[in-house]
Amino acid sequence: MFFRLLRQSFLAGRRRKVLAVVTVSLAAALITTLFDLSVDVGDKMAREMKSYGSNIHVVPKSEVVHAGVDGVGYNPLSGRDFLDEKSLVDIKEIFWRNNITGIAPFLKTTATIGPRGAVPVIGTYFNHPLPLPDDENYRTGVTLINGYWNVTGRWPRDDASDEALAGIAVAEERGLSVGSRVTLQGTAGAATVVITGILSTGTDEDGAIVAPLAIVQTITGLAGKVQSVEVAALTVPENELSRKAGRDKEALTPMEYDLWYCTAYVSTIAHQIEEAVVNVSARPVWQVASGQGVVIGKIQFLMLVVTIAAFLSAAVGVSSLMNTTITERAKEIGLMKALGAADWEIFLLFLSEATVIGLIGGLVGSAVGSGLSQLVGLTVFGSVVAIPWIGLPVVIVTAVFIALAGSIVPCRAIARLLPVEVLYGRH
Repeated sequence: MFFRLLRQSFLAGRRRKVLAVVTVSLAAALITTLFDLSVDVGDKMAREMKSYGSNIHVVPKSEVVHAGVDGVGYNPLSGRDFLDEKSLVDIKEIFWRNNITGIAPFLKTTATIGPRGAVPVIGTYFNHPLPLPDDENYRTGVTLINGYWNVTGRWPRDDASDEALAGIAVAEERGLSVGSRVTLQGTAGAATVVITGILSTGTDEDGAIVAPLAIVQTITGLAGKVQSVEVAALTVPENELSRKAGRDKEALTPMEYDLWYCTAYVSTIAHQIEEAVVNVSARPVWQVASGQGVVIGKIQFLMLVVTIAAFLSAAVGVSSLMNTTITERAKEIGLMKALGAADWEIFLLFLSEATVIGLIGGLVGSAVGSGLSQLVGLTVFGSVVAIPWIGLPVVIVTAVFIALAGSIVPCRAIARLLPVEVLYGRH
């Protein structure tokens, strides 16, 4: 009997029911889009921001030894210790290895390239193969982590022994251009290279020759050695727990330590790199890490505000439609009361209508919102957005809550309807 009443009630005033479904669907579509993006936007934004530089700097422990003489600080071991190039693989073996998006080793020296004296020379990976136990085809280098590096010409090949980039300042000073051939005379050997591109970074590299790591290792006699490693990692914004760990890890309780260790904070990943690679110091580049956290946090907060606004707007729209429906069906409600129907039974009928509206609106909105999130992902980030499976039930439940929230005020109006006044036309 109840379901027959529900079916008839739902069919009555179909136009307003359709409008209510459309209202809930629009809100559900917006919520779905924002939910999908909020789940994936952290990684998307982090990947975008990683193109503007690394967020972890790895050096030998000797580089962080400090001393002072007459109030002047210095490091007596600076530049005298190196990392093994083979240890780069260990960085990708930490717990958060999948969050590490790029690794670039560096070896810096000076070399003579003509009668006008020496210039800085930097050896690094451009797009170098680094076979891993679980990914034989993994490649990494500055082309992945330093998207702001601009090359006029082409990048050198990592396996080439005669190619390099010239920083724009060096090129202007020494009259170098694409195709120029120069000889790099180092402390342990020489190498003749062809300039394949002019590099512009806005940083120190503009004043240097940047070559494949193997070339610089050859002219310095430091085969298999690097001075530092830049690491780009996907991280979550820092909070009070991560800041507490940064001040003193020993102050963390066992539960706090486990939570910190199992969360992708930049400080956690740096700590795990120090555990995995012998005799290194890994330090977060806080300007990059904190900037990323602030931007992502603000974007996610904005999404939350828009979601709440969509919820309230849809609830108000449903409430208006339900109020109109109750006004039109006042005699029907009065008759039901006169025949003995309790208020809660009438409430249940209208709330069941709202639930059906919410379910239909939630399903339709989820489908539309998923399509919109993919469109936003392709337009803004150039890739599809990963749709979490939990999104569908969350959005449907939210849509039902929207419809029910919009029905609360109209249902209170039902309790004030007196059968005698309604049936005698005094309402």
